[in-house]
Amino acid sequence: MLDHIGLHVNDLEKSKAFYLAALKPLGYEQLHEFAEWNVVGLGADGKADLWLTGDGAKQAQHVCFRTTEKTRVDAFHEDGLKAGGKDNGAPGYRKDYSPGYYAAFVLDPSGHNIEVVWHDPGAE
Repeated sequence: MLDHIGLHVNDLEKSKAFYLAALKPLGYEQLHEFAEWNVVGLGADGKADLWLTGDGAKQAQHVCFRTTEKTRVDAFHEDGLKAGGKDNGAPGYRKDYSPGYYAAFVLDPSGHNIEVVWHDPGAE
């Protein structure tokens, strides 16, 4: 589980729209906005754990969100692509990562590799 992460993005409005749509299945919404710093805080359950700063991406990063339901991985991938992301790995088991590792990957508008994973409790 992540506590929080900050990403520097090229276009704050475009990136905010992408993350709000792609992470909707996980319950994400905009919780904070600091216009004077060009920063927004997104999260679920009242806690902002994804902070976007619109000052131009310095380099691509990888962020992985954990979920408790397999169907949310599929929904993230579908919603992320609809929101303008690029496919970087369709939903599926990655047995070379670990048994029961079910994940999907989407590149956000700034090229960051965003992953959502579900760990199958019945996997051996």
